[in-house]
Amino acid sequence: MKKPLLILIVILLLGFPESFAQDKLQSGPMVGYSTMREVLLWVQTKETAEVYFEYYDKENTEQRFQTEKLNTVHKQGFVAKLIADKVLPGKTYSYELFVDGERVERDYPMEFQSQTLWQWRTDPPEVEFVVGSCNYVNEERFDRPGKPYGSDFEIFEAIHEKRPDFMLWLGDNTYLREPDWNSRTGFLHRYTHTRSLPEVQPLLASTHHYAIWDDHDFGPNDSDGSFWLKKTASEVFKLFWGNPNYDVINEGGITGSFQWADLHFFLLDNRYFRTSNNNDAVERQMLGKKQIDWLINAMSSSYAPFKFVCIGGQVLSTEAMHENYATFPIEQRYLLDKIREAKIEGVIFLDGDRHHTGLSRMQESRDVYPIYDLTCSSLTAGAYPNNEELNQYRLEETLFGEHNFGLLKVTGPRTDRVLKMTILDKDGSEVWSKDIRAKELRYKKRN
Repeated sequence: MKKPLLILIVILLLGFPESFAQDKLQSGPMVGYSTMREVLLWVQTKETAEVYFEYYDKENTEQRFQTEKLNTVHKQGFVAKLIADKVLPGKTYSYELFVDGERVERDYPMEFQSQTLWQWRTDPPEVEFVVGSCNYVNEERFDRPGKPYGSDFEIFEAIHEKRPDFMLWLGDNTYLREPDWNSRTGFLHRYTHTRSLPEVQPLLASTHHYAIWDDHDFGPNDSDGSFWLKKTASEVFKLFWGNPNYDVINEGGITGSFQWADLHFFLLDNRYFRTSNNNDAVERQMLGKKQIDWLINAMSSSYAPFKFVCIGGQVLSTEAMHENYATFPIEQRYLLDKIREAKIEGVIFLDGDRHHTGLSRMQESRDVYPIYDLTCSSLTAGAYPNNEELNQYRLEETLFGEHNFGLLKVTGPRTDRVLKMTILDKDGSEVWSKDIRAKELRYKKRN
């Protein structure tokens, strides 16, 4: 038998070489943080394998670059995080994943972008990003009996269709179950199972992702700083997400920040330092003084027209319910007072947890600007209406109790930036929208 015919028979029987690589892929690839000079790329395999990425500027397809090669290992959940460090500002790159030397085929775009160098040159670019929280992916053998708690996973396809610059996951991004939170093995299983959802793969591959956590991706329901595996929780969270930094206060946990164009995002940890809901024998805290003081200092040094403070739980509410910040009234007051005392402008809170969406607006007097809080929940976990009857800051027309996500777009010249908040349902249809000008979030100058 001639050699070409033999090769053809082998290919027909075994499939093309790419199928071998495909079979070894567990989840991803995912695009993590972006800067002007480097971008993080993430992937998870099913077994030990050598992985690397090749990438190229879409306007110059002949010049290709390659990341380093890494071997995924069981101890690290077969996860690899690689850096594309040959990028230039303001470019869009296509990339390819190689597993054990074979290219992985995907039927959707695999792209990333580097941030634009606009300073001293032009007005800042338009920025469009998605926010959402509470993502429950069913696994019958470990779920509670009865109706599945997770549904409407097509929401991730609707998000992908919007082609945002990045997505900001606001906590409860995965739901640890009883078999999960007492072991590192359980943590790795739950994060792997959630990350492997088919509907989310195209979104992971071409949208940059940042994340914070809440109780369900930290530990048991309503878990706090006493959780015995909180260091493991922190380790696994960092393994599966691609933020540019963590624990900037050197106290453990996941506190960090990042910038996109002229916007500044502050990623807070509301679990690692948290006092138990049932403990009134000590000074109660959700964030802790050190984290709050870091935040105030960091925001004071920021010139961003909008400063987005991202926390797993609702901040601006006068309704002390479940686990929102009103259940920690002394520390809540300390944070809000410090923002006012430092005369920090442009503050907007972004949070989740509540399994409904709503916008709150706090303005204590005419002498101060309004501070907004967008609570955006739920992506796929059980959602329900809530009128927040006791929350004096609520904007009733914004309350929505079905699966949804937020699309936030910042446009306009440097001196007059405008934020457009839009809430969309699971199919990507608009529920409501609101424009907020940066000028509205400044202190009035006195004559």
